[in-house]
This record gives sequence, C-alpha cells and structure tokens, in this order.
Amino acid sequence: MHEHITRALYYFDIHLLYASIVGFAAWALTSILGGSATTKYWIWVATSLNFILPVGAVLDKFWSSHLSWATPLGIIGDFANTISQGQTATMLAVVWLLCATLMLTRLCLRIRAERSDTRATGGQSARLSRPGFVAQGVPVRFAETWHAPAVDGVLHPHISLPHGIDRLLSEHELNAVLIHELSHARRRDNLIRLIHEVSLCVLWFHPLVWITGSRLALYRELSCHESVIQSAHGEELVSALAKLANPDKGLLLQASASSFISHRLARLAAQPQPTYRAASMLLSVMFGAVLLWGVFGTVAHTACCFVVKR
Repeated sequence: MHEHITRALYYFDIHLLYASIVGFAAWALTSILGGSATTKYWIWVATSLNFILPVGAVLDKFWSSHLSWATPLGIIGDFANTISQGQTATMLAVVWLLCATLMLTRLCLRIRAERSDTRATGGQSARLSRPGFVAQGVPVRFAETWHAPAVDGVLHPHISLPHGIDRLLSEHELNAVLIHELSHARRRDNLIRLIHEVSLCVLWFHPLVWITGSRLALYRELSCHESVIQSAHGEELVSALAKLANPDKGLLLQASASSFISHRLARLAAQPQPTYRAASMLLSVMFGAVLLWGVFGTVAHTACCFVVKR
C-alpha cells in the first residue's frame, strides 16, 4: 500500500510541476506578446486541460514497454516517499478532501441556482406569451428578469435576453449583442467553464489554477468581442454595452455582471486592424512548443521503472 501511495504522489507531483511551468508560460506569452484574444483564449483552455489530464501517467500506464528511456526524478521521488510515511499523508488527504468537498458543494449550489433561475424565467416568458426565435441554430428566449444578456445551458445552450431589450437597443445594437452571445454558444463556453470549475474543486490549493480561471473569463469575453468586430459591428456593441451599463437605463448590467467592462470597451474602441495573424501564429507556435515540452518532460520523469526507496 505504501508503494502505491508513493507512486501516486510521485506521478501527481511531476504532473503538477510541468503543468505549472506550462501555466507560467501561458501567463507570460499572453501578457507580453500580441495576437488575437481568441488565440489567447484557446491557449488558456489548453492550459486548463493540461492541469486536468495527467498525460504522463496515462502513457506510462499503457505504453510502459516503450518507455525504457524514461528516468525518475530523484528529488521528487524522495519527497513523495517521505510524505507517504507516517501520518502526514493522512492529514494532507483529510484537508484536501474537506476543502474539495466545500468547493464542490459551492459549485453544485451555484448550478442549482442558475437552473432554478432559468426555469423561472422560462415560465415567466411563457406566461407573457413573448415568443423567442432561433438565430443560426441557437434558440433565443426572452426573460422577464432584468439581467444581462447571457448564454444558458451546457450541452444545449440557448441565449437569454432580458425582456424589453429590443426597446432599449437599436436593431444594429441588438444584432451586435446576438453575435457576441452566439460566439459563446457555438464554442460551448459554458461547458469549458464547468470543466475548469470542476478541476478547481480538485486543485483548489494551486494558485495558477485560480489564475487560469480568471484569464479564461477575460479572454472568453474579449474573443467574442473580436467576432463582433470582424462582422463590422464593433461600434454598435460599444454603444450597446454603454446603454446596458447605464444606471439611468434600468440597471440591466449590475457591477457583478459587467466584469472586465473597462477591458472590453477599451478593446472595442481601439478597433484593431487585422494585423494579428502573424503575432497569433507566433504565439500559438511558441505555446505549442512549451506544451509539448511539458508533456515530454512529464513522460520522461514518470518512469515505469520507478522504485520506492526503502
């Protein structure tokens, strides 16, 4: 049993080591280099998934006969062996399990509240006999509650618009808002967000996983704004966001709902020209190289020949 615990801790430590290096690289590259927000968003998606998927352990498990060249990392092996002895491993496991349970409970309560709100607004819309419509294959519904436009649903997303938004916004402004929300729906952003939040319940102790969630939220919005700019509706979206954030217009956007609003408006007002292709390509290649190096490094040190020191 002691050997199995030590091996599991060793794999886990090696995986987190290289996933953290990839996370630092993602933070540095997306902060320093130019490129499109969409490219940066997918870089952070890959970073999030890299924390979740223990590629090295999987390869070692199923292709061990082809990994004779792999060598264990002695320092981490000794650390894992020390932690697994005595009561230390038990205490750490109890603390991790308690915090993970609290995080998972919080996530489940939030999902339950969102589902209740969706059902309630759907029922109110039906009673008002306000029909929705379908935009590019995505259902659009009107909600009586005055909240910001949003995408609801994980596997089958739909767009939820506040009742009366078509009276507040012009036709072009409403189209800009729909283009933005359609980008969320087509990419299944709610599913990506849920996967990351589940990983956060497991890796709650890792600051880079929290940073990854923050960067995902930022570039998720900015990348959708880019799709609006590419459709030549950037100015209309700026105008729509200004109206929705105006306290004199019914408080459609509360402070919590208008997160990153200053970043969004600055990005849109700049109206960037399509000169990001080369920078985006360079950014993708550099991050891809770091990601592959991280996977290779993980495999190189999660050696199937790892033997517990006695």
